[in-house]
Amino acid sequence: MISRTQALTVVLLIWAAIYLPALGSLSIKGEEGRRILPAISMLETGNYLVPQVGGEAYFRKPPLINWLVAVSFKLLAQRNEWTARLPSTLSVLAAAIAFVIVARESLGAHGSTIAAVIWMTNAGIIEKGRLIEIEAIYASLCTLAIIFWLSFWERQRSAWLLWIPASIFLGLGWLAKGPVHLIFFYAIVAAVLWQNKNWRPLFHPAHFTAILIMLGIFAAWAIPFAHATGNAITATKWSSQFTGRLRGSDFRFSSWIWNIPRGLIYFLPWTILLPLTRPGGFAKEKSQRLARALAWGTVVPFVTINLVPGSLPRYAMPGIGPASWLLGMTLCADNVWWPRWLGGKAFSIKNRQRTVAAVAALVCVCMGAYAAAIVPQVHRRQSVKKSAAQIDAAVPPSEPLYALDPNYQPIFFYLRSKLVYVSEMVDLPTDAKYLLVRPEREQEVMESNRWAPRRAHLIFRLTDYRKESILLLKID
Repeated sequence: MISRTQALTVVLLIWAAIYLPALGSLSIKGEEGRRILPAISMLETGNYLVPQVGGEAYFRKPPLINWLVAVSFKLLAQRNEWTARLPSTLSVLAAAIAFVIVARESLGAHGSTIAAVIWMTNAGIIEKGRLIEIEAIYASLCTLAIIFWLSFWERQRSAWLLWIPASIFLGLGWLAKGPVHLIFFYAIVAAVLWQNKNWRPLFHPAHFTAILIMLGIFAAWAIPFAHATGNAITATKWSSQFTGRLRGSDFRFSSWIWNIPRGLIYFLPWTILLPLTRPGGFAKEKSQRLARALAWGTVVPFVTINLVPGSLPRYAMPGIGPASWLLGMTLCADNVWWPRWLGGKAFSIKNRQRTVAAVAALVCVCMGAYAAAIVPQVHRRQSVKKSAAQIDAAVPPSEPLYALDPNYQPIFFYLRSKLVYVSEMVDLPTDAKYLLVRPEREQEVMESNRWAPRRAHLIFRLTDYRKESILLLKID
């Protein structure tokens, strides 16, 4: 039997081999800037209540990820890609450690270790866990809630221990992205209670207390935020975003039809082993009930979320946690065999352990090769840092650089120039010399008499990886 220390050592080594190499070598991409720039604004202004992007309040996501990036920057005294992405990688490690420590009694020494390895080595968690995007942190918090709830349920602990620890992670999940993770958590809870024909825990005072704790964690930020930004504006913004998701305002059939296949790709290479997850392989009825509950509690929300118009496969990533638990307990079951359509042969315990070890080793080797061979090639072709360097070279260090209604611009993370956000032309000082504007406001600035007799003229135009442009103007 593998000891707890040995299991933790294996987890730490695999995590370090996958998530740390070249973590900060590539410039920010995708939505990373929306997580990093508000954190920088928080550190500079001291306003940790209202996230800001481009000098404007950011309503689309709660601020937990911004807070974590700000803490990382503050504690490590560095503002770079590595320190920005560290919270995502640590959240993945936290869930893996919880599998090894908290779920050990329920899953067993080998089962808990295998579940942790599966959690760290699937494509979706690797991709998001090496970026500072919400999904890795969000999925990790939901997984932590499920691990604590299932572990204490299996060990028949008190209702208070069953609900209260999970509620803390669920409340933090609200602060990360909103309430969608509750679908995955309560799907597991409902499936377990259904299989055990015991619905009493739902009506225990501990559950209602847990709901209050969860809502209280979110409300501690949401109420002051709404007050600071205007209750009516906040309500309108949040409701429009929620209803927009349900209406599928961004719906594209050609993308939507691939949601479920792409969601299964996120769990590769372990998706290949999912046909093994059948309750019949367990000798104990209790284990069979749990396996059925995990199967239903994972599949139903996974399919439901992916079928919502306008949904994206990453929205179903909280299901990776319970899927890892199910596969971990399956690979340690008494009897495991491939389904008839895959040959129907028995899969011995030794071969299962060898498979897990081989897959984990292969993933580590592939990530090492990626960091050593591919990242340097991509690094040389990055344009965001080069664009920021162009701007810094054109603007004297002593001159402030004004950004007029800039919206989200990833290059701002790399600028050394003193950047000042302004929303309208009237907010620009008359002695301003350097100005960043979006193309749609170029004519307005060019024709303005605000700086007469000086006039604005174009220095250069930059286009980023999103095919969006920003213009550097000089008023001279």
